[in-house]
Amino acid sequence: MRLRTVLCSTTTVVCALALLTGCGGGSTTAATSGDKPLVGVDYPRSDTDFWNSYIKYTPQFAKELGLDLKTTNSQNDVAKLTANAQTFIGQGVKGVAMAPQDTAAIAPTLAQMEAKKIPVVTVDTRPDSGKVYMVVRADNRAYGEKACRFLGTKLAGKGKVVMLQGGLDSINGRDRTEAFNDCMKKNYPGIRVFGEATNWDGAISAQKLQTDLTAHPDIKGVYMQSSFALAGTLQVLKQRGLLVDPKNKKHVFVVSNDGIPEELKSIAAGKIDATVSQPADLYAKYALYYLKAAIDGKKFKPGKTDHDSTIIQVRPGLLEDQLSAPLVTADGGTYGGVPSVKSDDKALWGNNLG
Repeated sequence: MRLRTVLCSTTTVVCALALLTGCGGGSTTAATSGDKPLVGVDYPRSDTDFWNSYIKYTPQFAKELGLDLKTTNSQNDVAKLTANAQTFIGQGVKGVAMAPQDTAAIAPTLAQMEAKKIPVVTVDTRPDSGKVYMVVRADNRAYGEKACRFLGTKLAGKGKVVMLQGGLDSINGRDRTEAFNDCMKKNYPGIRVFGEATNWDGAISAQKLQTDLTAHPDIKGVYMQSSFALAGTLQVLKQRGLLVDPKNKKHVFVVSNDGIPEELKSIAAGKIDATVSQPADLYAKYALYYLKAAIDGKKFKPGKTDHDSTIIQVRPGLLEDQLSAPLVTADGGTYGGVPSVKSDDKALWGNNLG
């Protein structure tokens, strides 16, 4: 179709319009096809360094991906998460990212979102039931396996360790616990594991570690399933005169999960020995990436991705993008066949927070 140029009488703007159209009384309306899609992101909590880092990254990646953003914080409460989902529905969002900490109780909310054709991406956790567009998560069984391999190597297959579990109502707590126990039984049967449920609570973890060390002063290893336990663990070890250089015979080997800046600094200082870097930056990026893909009608299937991860099918109709989460140590060595990266590696997100 030919275009003609029309000079609007009430303005000095030259309008390029299709044949047979005019200025319509001297006014124009902006097209809506270029508007940014509105999405909702519920933050699960803001009382840990890891999740505060995730919160920091989220608006950055929303801007990069061309998304408008609404956010809520469910504060580790599934009832608040349910209410926040209702808020998002009322705001007309086109998709929702959430990180339900109770992975069983979220099912009714997911069913409601599905009925309203609002795609959901879950971050860090996988729902026990219900449909979501994509799960963005690292392999949490690998977390437990890597911690086991590191401690098993450092203790030469003998001794006692404490595992400060997260919440067993979470798939993450269950995966890390089961994998750690399975690995120890199979590869290091000479190591005794004291499993302590803490519900991701730092005060509870410190109290239980204190109790275990009183009953078993020969404990030589601690596996913290998240950095929530870092401050309390260091305090307990210091009080007992055990926060010493790794070369000292009194040293208790500590492995964490998350890869927050304080963990990396503690590894460099010899206060703890390793962590598994859970990618807070990539969780934020790919949660929003998959929401945008869902809005655009894209489909995915199991296999390798272009961002160093693997999509797996965990059950019919449910896909999970398992992002890379390396073991981090002071020396970047290999432990029980598991390679690690050095704590000062600039590729680690924990070394790149401004």
